[in-house]
Amino acid sequence: MSTSLIDETTPSRQRGVSSTRHRFDLTLSENPFPPLPSVLRAVNTTLAQANRYPEFLPTRLPTLIAQHLGVQQEQVVVGSGATGVAMQIMQSLTTPGAGLVCASPTFDGYPIMAEMAGLEVVPVPLDAIGNQDLVSMAMAIDKRTGLVVVCRPHNPTGTVLPASALKAFLCEVPARVPVILDEAYVEFVGAADQLDIFALLNRHPNLLVLRTFSKAYGLAGLRIGYAFGRREVITRVRRLQLPFGVSSAASAAVAASYAAEPELAARIMHITTEREALRAALRRCGITAPPSQANFLFLPGPGVATALRRAGIAAKAYPDGSARISVGDPDADRAVLQALTSLR
Repeated sequence: MSTSLIDETTPSRQRGVSSTRHRFDLTLSENPFPPLPSVLRAVNTTLAQANRYPEFLPTRLPTLIAQHLGVQQEQVVVGSGATGVAMQIMQSLTTPGAGLVCASPTFDGYPIMAEMAGLEVVPVPLDAIGNQDLVSMAMAIDKRTGLVVVCRPHNPTGTVLPASALKAFLCEVPARVPVILDEAYVEFVGAADQLDIFALLNRHPNLLVLRTFSKAYGLAGLRIGYAFGRREVITRVRRLQLPFGVSSAASAAVAASYAAEPELAARIMHITTEREALRAALRRCGITAPPSQANFLFLPGPGVATALRRAGIAAKAYPDGSARISVGDPDADRAVLQALTSLR
């Protein structure tokens, strides 16, 4: 094998590189690249006016996002990352004691936020290949269900549900039950697997699509997330909009990111190419990761998380010894491969 999985484009160092304990921190599925230069310039310009408050209630950012999506501004709600918007959804559309149906494992934030909102998590195990079991999830919905969450791609496996399966599932969910379609990693999904999201929204008034600028856009530290859906549902969520809760830097960063989409697309291509190269190399070593359409790989255990930790690589670990790792930094990917080569 060559010294590099692919031609190197130097990303920023992961947070853990400067740590005395970890050479690489791959726990949070972060983008390994810093914001684009044009985005940094736009953000720095706003910092010169950091003595001024941002908008009391955000209008510029929802308008920017709505124009980009091709929807009305009233159909978009923004917040502090996708987690902040998800929390607004839970607090505005559910009542304490209701059930939240989701896959298990899933994004760690959902059980935490459910507890904060007084919801009872109803976990549904993944199927044998790491997909969300939509048939079992539909069966888990009952009169106490207040919210359903479906991730596409799924976190932590990176798998993508077929569009036909998702359509069938949404038809099974009662219209009174809101459904979050978590598309935090949608920019990494191949063209053949992209959804006709507007057709789904037209058919299912209870559907909310949740997205973030933390992953593909590399703006995790600015905390910019949003959801869009039917106007009447989004209006209810907006009632919990935190005054002064969206910074001027966020609006500037989004506008600059939209203007730099060709450069962002090149970065996404780098990350996905590196991901597939690492997955193929691991498979040759006997470690089979599920096909991922995100910026991470799920590495089945046992022993994977321990081997990475011993090599000074921080990963998201699971009780059975499996791990999820961010991808895209050639140095980190080579370190992962070296750490796991002797495991099988």
